[in-house]
Amino acid sequence: EYFIEERFKAGISLLGTEVKALREGRANLRESFARVDGEEVFLHRCYIGPYSHGNIQNHEPFRTRKLLLHRREIRKLLGLTRQRGYALIPLKLYFVESWIKVELALAKGKKTHDKREAIRKKEDIREIARALKARGQS
Repeated sequence: EYFIEERFKAGISLLGTEVKALREGRANLRESFARVDGEEVFLHRCYIGPYSHGNIQNHEPFRTRKLLLHRREIRKLLGLTRQRGYALIPLKLYFVESWIKVELALAKGKKTHDKREAIRKKEDIREIARALKARGQS
């Protein structure tokens, strides 16, 4: 879907039940994106499921979460995302010791012909793998 131009690592501001839910593996980044609002970066539509042992004070699964970046990185992202076609896409959530980090990518959306080309390359690789496998078995 995207050409990845550059990658950034960011911290994420979370509630206690969100951290516990992430440790249980209850997260999905499929429809999520990040946006620079003023001097801050926010993660939108990131699903972090409710904590299994949470009570009435459990967190909202799709709430907007603040990302923690250096000011110069935010300014750089602000300038780059104002250009036509660029977006901030979260690639993965991961733990560094007790901290949770988000890997962000500055990405440019693929056009239809680019998507077709990527599909064609994948099919070519599959055909080569099949041919090699068939050749090795005979």
